[in-house]
Amino acid sequence: MSRKNWEAENYYSKDFDWDELREEVEKNQSLEFHFLPYSKIDNQIQDAQRDSEAWDEFHARHSTGKFFKERRYLLKEFPELASCKENSKVLEVGCGNGSTALPILCGREGIILYGCDCSNEALERAKEIITSSNSISAIHRFHPFLCDFSTTGFPSWLACNACSESSFQDRHLGLSEAYAGANTDETQRCIGGIDFVTLIFTLSALPLGRMPKAIKECFAVLKPGGLLLFRDYGVYDMTMLRFDPEQRIGYREYLRSDGTRSYFFCLDTVRSLTSAAGFIEVELEYCCVKSVNRRNGKIMKRVWVHGKFQKPAPPSTECS
Repeated sequence: MSRKNWEAENYYSKDFDWDELREEVEKNQSLEFHFLPYSKIDNQIQDAQRDSEAWDEFHARHSTGKFFKERRYLLKEFPELASCKENSKVLEVGCGNGSTALPILCGREGIILYGCDCSNEALERAKEIITSSNSISAIHRFHPFLCDFSTTGFPSWLACNACSESSFQDRHLGLSEAYAGANTDETQRCIGGIDFVTLIFTLSALPLGRMPKAIKECFAVLKPGGLLLFRDYGVYDMTMLRFDPEQRIGYREYLRSDGTRSYFFCLDTVRSLTSAAGFIEVELEYCCVKSVNRRNGKIMKRVWVHGKFQKPAPPSTECS
C-alpha cells in the first residue's frame, strides 16, 4: 500500500473561538447543571473489571468497525510520527479497534507499533482491521496486548530501565495466526523503551482518580526525550452538553447508558496531570472544530484538547 494513499486529511482546529463558546454555554441556564459542584462518590465505577466488561460489550456491538473512522489527520497533527527515525517504537494506549494504529502504520513504514487495550474484544477488532489492510508490513509491525494500564501498569518489557527477560506470551491473549508467527517466543527481552506514547481519546474513559497513575505509567515506559502525544475531549464539547443531569457521576464526568464513561478536560487539568508525572509541556491547546451533521445539516461544535509532552533527557540515562 503506497504512502500516498495514507496522506493526512484536511483538518482544521481553529474553526471558532473557545472563549466565545465558553461564554455562550455558561449564559445558557438549561446547561447550568454541567458546572455545579459534585460531591457524590460513585464507588461502582471504580471497579476496573466492570469498566473492561463495558468496553467489551461496546466493541462487540460495533464489531463491523464502521462506528470508528480512521484518524488519518494524526500524521498532520503529530508530524513527529511521519518524520521519526527508522524502527521508532510507538505505544498506542487504548488502541480500540485500530482506527489510530492503522493510519500510523501505513503512514510511516519504519514504525513499530505496540497497541494495548483493556478490552479483548477491542483487540480482536484491531487485529481484523490491520489484517484486512492487506499490508504484510503493517501486520508484522503491529504488536497488540491486553493491559489495563491504569490499574496494573504496563509490562516491564516496555520500559527502558528494565533490561531483563520477562514473560511475554501471556500478554498476547487470543492472537490470530497472522500475529502468532511474529510473537511465538515465550519471553522477549526488554525492547529498550518507547519513543512515542499516543494517548488518543483514552484518558477520558478512566475514573478521574486513576488518571495520575495512568500518566505516570506513560512517563515510565518512554525513553528519555520521548514524547507523549495526547488528544481527548475538551470542556464545552458538544458531546458533554448532550448528557442529561442524571448521567453526571462527577465534575465533568459522565456515565453513558452502556456503562462506559467520559470525562471532559480543561487545559489546566491536563497540565497538572502531566507536570506531576514529570513531563515537560511542548504544546497544549484547545482544538475547536465545526462539523456538519449530514442527516439534518446541523452544525456541531467539537472541542478537543491537543497536547505534546516530553520526558526529560538527562545525558547519562539513555538505553544502549
